[in-house]
Amino acid sequence: MRATHEHEWEAAPGLPSALPQGERVVWQGAPDWKRLAIHAFHVRKIALYFALMLAVQVINLTAPDNGVGWKPLAEVDWKPLMVAASLYTLALALLLGTAWMSARGTLYTLTNKRVVMRIGIVLTLTFNLPFKRIASASLKSQSGGTGDIALALHHEDRIGWFHLWPHQRAWHITRPQPTLRCLSDSQEVGQLLLSLWRAEHAGQSLHLEGSASNAQVSNPNPPNHGMLA
Repeated sequence: MRATHEHEWEAAPGLPSALPQGERVVWQGAPDWKRLAIHAFHVRKIALYFALMLAVQVINLTAPDNGVGWKPLAEVDWKPLMVAASLYTLALALLLGTAWMSARGTLYTLTNKRVVMRIGIVLTLTFNLPFKRIASASLKSQSGGTGDIALALHHEDRIGWFHLWPHQRAWHITRPQPTLRCLSDSQEVGQLLLSLWRAEHAGQSLHLEGSASNAQVSNPNPPNHGMLA
């Protein structure tokens, strides 16, 4: 596997260098930025938390001083609430903007030999993941028709969690799994990845486990290769 920083010198969109003879691009795609904001940046949960905080602040501002009767709304100083609401709105806008820029700078590529992930906003990285280095893949469907495809690497291969974020499987910190996030056609891409994986591992038995909402394909006898460049 190789990580490069040469987005400006791409030989083709999403590819840092020209493909070798016999290798071809089969599919390219990017995350849905709205679903990425919800599932990777947790905008919906954070917005709910902010709403609860504003509700608590409203109760505190209108609570009676002496324990008798609520304050008339006209007598309440709403400036603290307006300041808090402005800050919360700014925070959500920054999260949404980051999700949009992250999706805009991302391009996933499937060739008949590997998965290529071009990710990053300011610092762009391109990860080459040959199918021979992918031990298993899992598909997790989401609401709205999108889904994530997580790629588990062989034990001797590892990519830093911070290098991948937010393109990694949640809660897999010690063994990060590169993940194609929030794909609008995740079911079709999952089946395509499975067929390409099988073609590259001719003669090895593969199986597809789980339902359509959580399918997994793995190699029970992974080859003992070193890290590839």
